[in-house]
Amino acid sequence: MKLVSIIIPVYNRTDKFRSALSSVIAQTHENIEIIVVDDGSLPHAVEYTMRDMLKFQKYDAQKEDNQNILDRIEHIQYIRQENKGAPSARNKGLELVKGEYVIFWDADVVAQPDMLQKMLEVFEKNNEASFVYCNFTLMPLSKKMKGQKFNVEELQKNNYIHTTSLIRRKDVIKWDESLKRFQDWDLWLSMIEKGKKGIWIDEYLFHVIGGGTMSSWLPSFTYKKPWSYLPWIKSRVKKYLEAREVILKKHKIL
Repeated sequence: MKLVSIIIPVYNRTDKFRSALSSVIAQTHENIEIIVVDDGSLPHAVEYTMRDMLKFQKYDAQKEDNQNILDRIEHIQYIRQENKGAPSARNKGLELVKGEYVIFWDADVVAQPDMLQKMLEVFEKNNEASFVYCNFTLMPLSKKMKGQKFNVEELQKNNYIHTTSLIRRKDVIKWDESLKRFQDWDLWLSMIEKGKKGIWIDEYLFHVIGGGTMSSWLPSFTYKKPWSYLPWIKSRVKKYLEAREVILKKHKIL
């Protein structure tokens, strides 16, 4: 059974992190390692949350005689670093992985129990694929964020692949720590420039808990006139367009 390395970067949001880690432990694919990278959260916030949670999980596992849950709890690494941002935390975790596959599991992502299993099944049927991605739901809006079939030209126009996608370890690259936004889009563009390809699962396999980076999401129509001139939207649209231009220039798409 293939080992999957799960990297969870987390900064303070321990309530979301608790839910995310619970959904990792509940995955039906059993052979996993979990690397939690605390990106300078309040002292002991993430560590204590994780310890309290795992004590509870162990108690339940022993009660139900579920050795699989106990085994995966023993394969959790906790690393703390000074606050440098999510890309740095992901890169730190990447230095420690042992698995054949890697997934950067955002601390606000709660997945269906069979998400990893379904992604691995796609890899087994597609040897040329470097990464597998799916649809997701943005909460609490219940906004369906649908992906699309892998297409280089369309990906150069807009990102349709979430950070939490499964990647072959041999194909994964480091994150650009200088970027403030669109780090995931930059990652996928950098990979396709190296000839890497993705496969889309047209299923909603996880949801994102609101309040993190996804909370800045705006409907597509707000980026067009006259909506983009509204006072409470204008500044957000401006920042979006400026960050987008950085990515386009970096990848020579302009």
